[in-house]
Parts: sequence; C-alpha cells; structure tokens
Amino acid sequence: MSTRSEREPAGRLAARGLTLGYEADRPVVDGLDVDIPDGRVTVIVGPNACGKSTTLRALGRLLKPRAGAVLLDGAELHTLSTRRIAQSLGLLPQTPVAPEAITVADLVSRGRQPHQRWWQQWSPTDEEAVAEAMERTDVAGLADRPVDALSGGQRQRVWIAMALAQRTDLLLLDEPTTYLDIAHQVEVLDLVRQLATPTEEAPARTVVTVLHDLNQAARYADHLVAMKDGRIAARGRPEEVVTAELVDEVFGLAAVVIPDPVTGSPLVVPRAPVPVPGGPR
Repeated sequence: MSTRSEREPAGRLAARGLTLGYEADRPVVDGLDVDIPDGRVTVIVGPNACGKSTTLRALGRLLKPRAGAVLLDGAELHTLSTRRIAQSLGLLPQTPVAPEAITVADLVSRGRQPHQRWWQQWSPTDEEAVAEAMERTDVAGLADRPVDALSGGQRQRVWIAMALAQRTDLLLLDEPTTYLDIAHQVEVLDLVRQLATPTEEAPARTVVTVLHDLNQAARYADHLVAMKDGRIAARGRPEEVVTAELVDEVFGLAAVVIPDPVTGSPLVVPRAPVPVPGGPR
C-alpha cells in the first residue's frame, strides 16, 4: 500500500519505527513513522481495528511499544518522568469516568495535579488556569453542577477543560464525539478547532484526535493521517488526502468526493445504493 502526500513537518511529538500490540497477539501497528505538526489539529482516521486508537494510546504513553519509540522533544517518551509528561501532554481517553457526584469545578481542578507539590497544594496560578480553561470551553456557568447531571456534550467540554487546565501544549483526544448526537459532535469539534487557533490570551495548542467520521475529519483537520492495517496509507492536508481512490482503498467504499458547500473541504458522498426489488425508484 502506497503512502501518499509529503511527510508532515516535524513537531515536538513524533514516532519512529513504532510497533504496537497487546500481549502475544500479532502487532496492531507495525513500523509506523509519524510527525505531529505543532499548533495544528491532526486527525487520525481509518476503518475499525486499523490501529488508530492504539497509536494514540502509545503517543500518550498508555501503551508501551514493542519496538521503535515515541519521541517528545527528541527524547524517548518512556524515559521521561510521569510528571514531565503530564506537564507537556494532556490525554483524554475515549470513555473517561468521573467520580460520583463530583462538581464541574472540582473535576477541572484535577487538571492541575501535575503542577502540585507537597509544599504548595494550590496557588493563584492554579486558580487562573482552571478559570481560563472553564471560560474557554464555556463551562464556567456550570461550575457548581454535578458532572453526572450534564448532557453528553457538556460533559465532553468539561473533560476537555480539565485537560486544558494542565496547560499543556499537546492535547490527545480519543474519539471525543463518541455517543454524541450530531449537534453535540459539532459543538465539541468546533471547540477542538478553536484550541488550535491562537488568541491574545492563549497560544495555539497542538491537538491530535481520532475520529470515525471522515467528513468531520476533513472539515476540522489541518493535517490528516489515514491508516489501514496498522500502517499509514496517506497523510497531509485533507484536500490532498481525501480522494475517491483513498476512500475505496482504505474504507472499501465506492464514493465520489466533492467540495463541501460550506467550507470547501472534501466531502465524501457514497455512490447510490443498490435498488431494492419492488421498492421506490
């Protein structure tokens, strides 16, 4: 399988020769090289069981490589202290679970734990970081509400606020739109897009996320990585990567690709379904 598009620009986070698997099973990811561009949204897409979430887990040091390495600022991730990693990289897993009855403010505050010391448990900097994270994710008005009383979209924004409170430059999100309806999916992805947009108050963050929906990936990504069978099939800007040939090769779907009428990004339209005998024409 060919790898289309140019190699992505080097960033703070990268993988070299990465081979990943679980127990004695065959490798899920084999010999993967990837660079994550700084200050951009990178979206990893691919069919089920292609290795995209496994790759994200390794980038966040939740899974130890069988071979190769994940590099953060040129150093192998497994050689760095947990505190150093937590101060540089925020990770939101696919189905995070909040302690029962915890409030929004308390959960977001937990994002400051990597910066705590036994002699200094809370500081004005911590207070500022939590307030800024809640403001940027539009959950400040929910501060006193229990997390388990929120809608799915609100909960996802609270979890992202907790990750933002870490004040890391790198943020990894594993399928942040899972189980959300379309309105809440757009709400969360709009937020992701904003995080990689610099403002006067905050610099652009580097975001890496796994998504199932190829059209959403093409709309929100600066940089797209398409995987199949544990390898990279294509990478680059969405308009370079998302083609009818790529969709057929990676997803096994016959489709046409047209410009999105709103954003101009690639829009995948499956070809007409096979007509049902006796059904409407």
